[in-house]
Amino acid sequence: MYQKIKDLFEGTSKSIRIILLVIYDICAICIAEFLALWTRFEFSFDKIEEPYLNAAIRYTLINIIATVVIFAMFKLYSSLWRYASVQEMLNVVVACVLAACVQSLGTHMMLLSMPRSYYILYMFFLMGFIAFSRFFYRGVRVLRMSMVTERSSNAISTMIIGAGDTAFSLIKDINSSWLVHNRVVCVIDADPKKIGKNILGAPIVGNDSKIPWAVERYHVQEIFIAIPNLSGSRKKEILDICKHTGCKLKILPSMAQIVNDEVKVSNLREVEVEDLLGREPVVTNLDEVMGYIAGKVVLVTGGGGSIGSELCRQIAAHQPKQLIILDIYENTTYDLQLELKKNFPELNLVVLIASVRNTHRIDTIFEDYKPQIVFHAAAHKHVPLMEDSPNEAIKNNVFGTLNVARAAGENGTERMVLISTDKAVNPTNIMGASKRICEMVIQGMNRKYTDTNYVAVRFGNVLGSNGSVIPLFKKQIAAGGPVTVTDKNIIRFFMTIPEAVSLVLQAGAYAKGGEIFVLDMGEPVRIDDMARNLIKLSGYEPDVDIPIVYTGLRPGEKLFEECLREEEGLQKTANKLIFIGKPIPFDEDEFFEQLVDLKRTAYEDDPEMKAVVKMMISSYRYQEG
Repeated sequence: MYQKIKDLFEGTSKSIRIILLVIYDICAICIAEFLALWTRFEFSFDKIEEPYLNAAIRYTLINIIATVVIFAMFKLYSSLWRYASVQEMLNVVVACVLAACVQSLGTHMMLLSMPRSYYILYMFFLMGFIAFSRFFYRGVRVLRMSMVTERSSNAISTMIIGAGDTAFSLIKDINSSWLVHNRVVCVIDADPKKIGKNILGAPIVGNDSKIPWAVERYHVQEIFIAIPNLSGSRKKEILDICKHTGCKLKILPSMAQIVNDEVKVSNLREVEVEDLLGREPVVTNLDEVMGYIAGKVVLVTGGGGSIGSELCRQIAAHQPKQLIILDIYENTTYDLQLELKKNFPELNLVVLIASVRNTHRIDTIFEDYKPQIVFHAAAHKHVPLMEDSPNEAIKNNVFGTLNVARAAGENGTERMVLISTDKAVNPTNIMGASKRICEMVIQGMNRKYTDTNYVAVRFGNVLGSNGSVIPLFKKQIAAGGPVTVTDKNIIRFFMTIPEAVSLVLQAGAYAKGGEIFVLDMGEPVRIDDMARNLIKLSGYEPDVDIPIVYTGLRPGEKLFEECLREEEGLQKTANKLIFIGKPIPFDEDEFFEQLVDLKRTAYEDDPEMKAVVKMMISSYRYQEG
């Protein structure tokens, strides 16, 4: 029986369902008229006076037309009744009351006499029939779902954190969805006025401190955090409690990331380690970004990489005149090309495969396209790999940057933004040292080509980027471990890819030439803690389900990173999380002469490359041998 009803309402087209509802309503109107008279005359058909019966028959057609029009006005034929709730019930009540009032007015205008009690009785009968038709399927559905969920051994006991409108929508979706096998057993909220009450049958049992108790008391398996727009610190507090419960965690993103206002289970996402950073994201002034991106020809080198691809996505959204993506690796670049063409069909997009090492190719690209803004993200960035191939790090990072910077100056580029790293500060590896030389190239070029503003953006590790520690940990956890950490005390600064890109874009807006922009990345994070948190967020116990193995620091790796040298100092910007490092003066003539020797050393694949770099960067420290 239930399956037949389900097939009738879900298997038919929208137009057929509307026709069926209209036919039902016509029958309901006629029956309601008869029942109102029959009830008025003591449930006896013989007692109904003929004038009243004739009046009802004469007005029936008009009543049907008027009532159907009113029902249509109140969307009684267009609502999704499988999700019907209070608003839909209110529409039914108001529509039926209005229909009864219109009937009373119409019969009086036509001088048709009816008993006064008839209109009240008619209204209630009509309301009952219409409510039944709209809510019967919904009621049977909820009853069946409730029975199936309660009895099913596969039902997932779920805790909701947050007892606001968002939680109500989420619980309603859980209770009504065929595809969701969760059963909300309790709710957590910090408002003491709500504790002891319930939301759609789920009790509100206490504040955050009650989470461990409630998990044990109600045998909770999953926790849904249903508080949109949580501050970073508040989110971290909640997650720090939840990660010790052994439950699987999901979190609702900000309302700005939800397509419509109706919150559903599908909106929830897995909790990531970045949620535990406890820091507010970088806020970008979109008007400033739009002001210098819109209508300009923009080139992104390394556009197929983690940072480069996100730069391209955000630049594409800011209406550039033309976006040029340059990368040597074709696979990810091709995927990005397809994505941008789909999401931004009006975008003037050019995708070029080239190496920044190729001086002639870079010069030709700048001469042909005349980019006005350049974001230079192309680089070798993997510390251990570059330690084994130092000459390649110098060829690609230093001389690739030099090629792009020189071409930018010679072709009238307005701004060039270099993507740098905190590893450039007092470097202990060749990758960081190469990036420090890149920063010096940028500063030198800024004085040589005065029409171009050259700046560098320095930030820490990027969560989720290619080759970063988080994807590695996830693979190791998925494989059952062990998770490898180099040293128990190693710490790093972290930010998300969108944060890093926001900083880069904002730096372009602030650029006056020669600056090194630095993000206030908050407190550094212990990698060991990050690994343990990720294991817990995956539903496992560190060193019990998933072992952690310490492998020792790799060549060129240090326990902590820095973002500024002491002599660089800090200068505030309009964005309180972005600072400017004062450029360190150096002998530019000597520096560019040294670059000639450095290039010869690199292309001769000299094994003494690190020693040569040490002569240029006095703060560079490396292990010989």
